Amino acid sequence: MFSKKMVQSIGSSSMIRAMFEEGERLRKLYGADKVYDFSIGNPDTEPPQSVRDAIIKYASSNEPGEHRYMSNAGYSNVRKTIAESISKNSGISISDNNVVMTCGAAGGLNVSLKAILNPDDEVVVIAPFFMEYLSYIDNNNGKSVVIEADTDTFEPNFTQLIEKITKKTKAVIINSPNNPTGIVYSEKILTHLNDILLLKGKEFNTTIFVLSDEPYSKIVYDSVTVPSVLKFIKNSIIVNSFSKSLALPGERIGYIAVSPLIDDHQTLSDIMVICNRILGFVNAPALFQKVVASTINEGVNVREYQNKRDLLFNGLIDIGFECIKPQGAFYLFPKSLIADDVEFTKRASKYNLLFVPGSGFGCPGYFRLAYCVNIKTIENSLPSFRSLYEEFK
Repeated sequence: MFSKKMVQSIGSSSMIRAMFEEGERLRKLYGADKVYDFSIGNPDTEPPQSVRDAIIKYASSNEPGEHRYMSNAGYSNVRKTIAESISKNSGISISDNNVVMTCGAAGGLNVSLKAILNPDDEVVVIAPFFMEYLSYIDNNNGKSVVIEADTDTFEPNFTQLIEKITKKTKAVIINSPNNPTGIVYSEKILTHLNDILLLKGKEFNTTIFVLSDEPYSKIVYDSVTVPSVLKFIKNSIIVNSFSKSLALPGERIGYIAVSPLIDDHQTLSDIMVICNRILGFVNAPALFQKVVASTINEGVNVREYQNKRDLLFNGLIDIGFECIKPQGAFYLFPKSLIADDVEFTKRASKYNLLFVPGSGFGCPGYFRLAYCVNIKTIENSLPSFRSLYEEFK
């Protein structure tokens, strides 16, 4: 009666959402202050005041046509503002014609994959990764090829990458700062990745794109900088959103930026505009296009996230957990205390600790903690983490 593929997907639905729902159940039983839910990357912070002021301004505007359709690429003045910001930050001059406004980064990734993939083209993802990448690739008739990160650093395993690239390889998805590890890819990593893909592209007479998923690019710590992918990778497509940088996850507003260094880049951008329409997004929300353009240089208080990172990271290390200190985003990715990370996650729930097993990111043996929660939640959770640790140690 229904799509067999989608019926099957119900049984293998996101572990992140499953833990979130478990949190709802436990909160009803014990009260919200007794449940320590680190399962979902849903920022607890509110948008900056300037963003809220802009929402009021544009929502109350009497200018005619404010809520009508516009170009499927988005408002031209909004795209120009974003293009100018990207050009300034990357040193690569990009035109507003190479920017497409999208319904968040998820919409942007689907549009990008639709634009570049032919049936059975391969897309490489680097574990650990946001698991919905696999669905996005499948949505657009591609085939996922998973390689592992180096678990000592969570940087890409380039030996595996070289081995897995074939004549069918069309793209590599990267995510820096990374969800779930918080690792930032250095200039050296990006340069090496570019060299490999150009060399393999020449070998197979193909173009291999890099889709750079960048919603955490403004959330970094300890004077770390996020190198511009546009600057270091020739065939790069940037996908970004304002869900984390402006704390607007529910508004689903983002963009795609196509590198002007890509051969025939304007054709690719034009295809993406068509994809934006035929995939059903049609155009990004009109109101929030204007809001983000007018607050392009604003951001959430990163210091608050850093304080939360330090409190949780230092607390877990003091207890005895093993974890690489994240450089950005708002996640920790510690080692599970037993090999079966799914079972470990289940047993943690009896201490009212909720997090996502690493298997949910293609990396068993770890678990993800989203520390974009109230700092009291972190403080109050540490005794429960100690009890959990003592159960296994």
